[in-house]
Amino acid sequence: MKTDKLLFLAAAAACSGTACGKAPEKPNIIYLLFDDLGYGDLGCYGQEKIETPNIDALASQGIMFTDMYSAAPLSAPSRCCIMTGQHMGHSQIRANYERLVPPESLGWNAIFLDDTLEGQQPMLAGTPTLAKMMQEAGYATAMVGKWGLGYPGSESTPGKMGFDYFYGFNCQSLAHSYYPTHLWENDTKVATGNEVIMQGEPLPEGLDPMDIASYARYTGKFYSPDLMYDKLENFVVEHAGGPFMAMWTTTVPHSAVQAPLDEVMHYVEKLGDEKPCTDGGMYLPNRYPLATYAAMVTHIDTQVGKLVAKLKELGIWENTIFIVTSDNGPACNGNSPMEYFQSGGPFRCRQGWGKSSLHEGGIRMPFIVTWGSRLTPSKTAHVAQFTDLMPTFADLAGVQAPANDGISFAPILLGKPQKQQEHEFLYWEYPSAKGWLAVRMGSWKGLVKRVVKGNGKMELYNLETDPREDQDVAADHPDIVQQMWEIIQANHEPSPLPVEKFQMNLPEPQLP
Repeated sequence: MKTDKLLFLAAAAACSGTACGKAPEKPNIIYLLFDDLGYGDLGCYGQEKIETPNIDALASQGIMFTDMYSAAPLSAPSRCCIMTGQHMGHSQIRANYERLVPPESLGWNAIFLDDTLEGQQPMLAGTPTLAKMMQEAGYATAMVGKWGLGYPGSESTPGKMGFDYFYGFNCQSLAHSYYPTHLWENDTKVATGNEVIMQGEPLPEGLDPMDIASYARYTGKFYSPDLMYDKLENFVVEHAGGPFMAMWTTTVPHSAVQAPLDEVMHYVEKLGDEKPCTDGGMYLPNRYPLATYAAMVTHIDTQVGKLVAKLKELGIWENTIFIVTSDNGPACNGNSPMEYFQSGGPFRCRQGWGKSSLHEGGIRMPFIVTWGSRLTPSKTAHVAQFTDLMPTFADLAGVQAPANDGISFAPILLGKPQKQQEHEFLYWEYPSAKGWLAVRMGSWKGLVKRVVKGNGKMELYNLETDPREDQDVAADHPDIVQQMWEIIQANHEPSPLPVEKFQMNLPEPQLP
């Protein structure tokens, strides 16, 4: 859609029922990205145990997407795709790649004990990003939460990639603790006042696993989601004159699960007693892992309510687009009880079917958009991907987006769904977890597993009738399988970064 036509539509939407003779106002944008939140973890998407009244209220006022996909099933590549608008066949970062591969004996504690080792693989210097595009459109830009796309001092820190302000975790590994010793404010390391909490160790012998006091060693004084929320609200207040874009990249509910004790006990009363997690694996022991997971999600939901109230108090709620989503599907470990909460929602929900997989539970995301009272409350089955954010934000800001793999869904937000262009297909590749490929084309989903082992056999599912991916019908539709292999071959390119973990050779297709 051409910019002048789009601005006309925006003006019409903004001025419904009023005299309107001035240019439309650019909307503020708040983008809340949960970390490992499943499609089914919010009440509005069917969750029955975890309380999310404020996010559910947003859903009742805005548009819920039923078919929005992450561009990747894991943290760093998902965030790279958001920032660049490139799908995984073109993206620079295609897996998590730590600056330090920790020794087996220390695990992530190696980084906790020597934080000069923190950080992940950086994007290339000068990479066009969503944040830079918004800066050029006249927006003040902030990220509060987790970065994970370049270590401190690299050419890929938030400030060098388009953010006027950053506060939070540079390193996704250090984000495994919700009581960190430090966070980053722009390029300055800021002490939090917390002590180091060692991870990856079982509850010491001699401590009663049923006594909550035995787990006091795994907490701290200053809870990072609260430290980050305060900075987020300050940014919004300071830039209330707009326009601004604030990316709220919370680490909730990624393992290790930690939350204020009174909020945990609320869920203990609600859900009942539970078996403690005395060996958190690479994370932390926890007396009430189920209650803690739920408390974390509700904690952010409460903050959403506070932020909405602040936007209304500032008089900018009507011109603020508020988006709620997650970076990838839910994890499955002693600290992340996806099966108990059925975090995958209508999709199959167990080990191997969520995070780090290209099954629906790993990449189908909750996605809610509100814009004051401008949107007609509704659900849309428009098939979209996080690569679409860059062109959508460009249309809303009235600028030209850098080259990307997305399609703007601004027409849906502007009340012109008949103008909405549809994807011919969505494409994914993922070189970790033995290698995955996937294509969605209409209601069809093609999936190839164990790619790095040379497997070239594609599974095929009709998501309209089989959203749980139970029945492989590839043998009945060789023509669709052939089309999907052609899409894969046309969209796969080697990563421009010389990192072996990011590269995956395509196998020889095994056609039905």
